[in-house]
This record gives sequence, C-alpha cells and structure tokens, in this order.
Amino acid sequence: MKQRIRLFAVLRERAGSELIELDDLDDGLDVAGLKRMLEAQHPELGSLDFVRGVVGTQYVDSEHILVDGGELALLPPVSGGSGNENFEAGVFEIAPDPIDAGALSLRVGHDSCGAVVTFCGVTRNRNRGEDVTRLDYEAFEAMAGPEMGRIFQRCLAEFGPAAHNGDAEYSLRMLCVHRTGVVPVGEPSVVIAVSSPHRNAAFDAARFLIDELKQSLPVWKKEHYQDGHHWIGDRS
Repeated sequence: MKQRIRLFAVLRERAGSELIELDDLDDGLDVAGLKRMLEAQHPELGSLDFVRGVVGTQYVDSEHILVDGGELALLPPVSGGSGNENFEAGVFEIAPDPIDAGALSLRVGHDSCGAVVTFCGVTRNRNRGEDVTRLDYEAFEAMAGPEMGRIFQRCLAEFGPAAHNGDAEYSLRMLCVHRTGVVPVGEPSVVIAVSSPHRNAAFDAARFLIDELKQSLPVWKKEHYQDGHHWIGDRS
C-alpha cells in the first residue's frame, strides 16, 4: 500500500519537506500505526502523540484505516476562502494583508441587530519571557474553511435561534478573518465580529468562536525573538 503524507508548520520544518511518500505499507494500517512508523523512520519529527490526522477536509481519529494511494495530512497542535456573504451561516476569510477591524464590524452589522461585538487578537511584544519581534502564521487553507464552517454550526446550535425555539431575537451574524504570513507587533492576527439583536448573544457567540478556533482551526503560529523562534502549541 502507498500513502502520501503532507506536513505543516513545525513538522514540515523539521522534515525539510512538505511531503513524505511511503510504499510497501501493510494493508489495514491505521493512523496510529502510521504515526508510530514515521516516528521510527523520521526521528527528526519528534513525538507525534499530539498530532492530528486529516483526510480531505475532515479530522480522523487514530483508528481510521488508511486506503491505498491515499493522502493523510498531519497537523501539529494549532496556535490556539471568501466571497460568501451569508453571515447567518458564518463567513470565514484568510487574509495575507493587514486586517481592518472597523471595516469588518460594519460588514457584519444589520438594521435588525442592536449589538455588534468585535474581538481582535493582536500580536503582543512579549511572551514566554522573551521579547517578540514578529509572528508568522501558516494555514492549511483547504481545511481551514470547512473546519471554521463546523465551528459556526456549533455556535449557532449553542446560541442561535435553534437553541431558543426558533426565536429570531437570538439570530446571529458571524464573521471571522485570520491573517497568514508575517504579523508585526501591534497588528491583529485574527478578528471576529458578531452582530445580534441583543448583546448577550453577541458576546457569548464571539467568545465561543475564538475559543473553538484556537482549539481546532488548522492555523499555526511561530513566534520570533531576537535570538530564535518557537512554534506555539508544539508539544513534541
């Protein structure tokens, strides 16, 4: 059996390549078995215990059986597509350029909404006892959009009309934009804007979105210091 392994962020950096191709694998090999094999054959990768597997645009568990000729993406722990303006379902965008938080608040607003809550995650100048000079963000873009869509769905189920017997007073309009590339100190790396008829729903949804995003969105952050760098979330 053959398998293509795609690597991201710190794993790609350690391997010196974004792709590993394996031949003569045993039929019925699962993700856990492949990870153990990679640890033995490529010790430079370090421990893969906290690395998640993705097939297509879906996370898969350790028992997922791999198929001949398939491709598995290995995603290290995360640091914490556009044109769709359906804010009721949620809009997610990857931005290679600086984010204008004020413009996003205006985009998500609506005459039916009395509250707009905007969260900005900004590069700070010190972390881990080091002076931070900049951040580098890398995204698995093919996966990021679908995963953020699932986060939006969970948010609607938790705080939207469906959670309140269809009451339109709990409607939500959601927008999330995440930077990639270099983000200097003082600039936003992620902005979430939520509007709703009432403030409680907007506050709750904005907090939910940033917390869930930090847990599962395939975007990685590398902090740069005067004398080195560190991938945030790396536990290998």
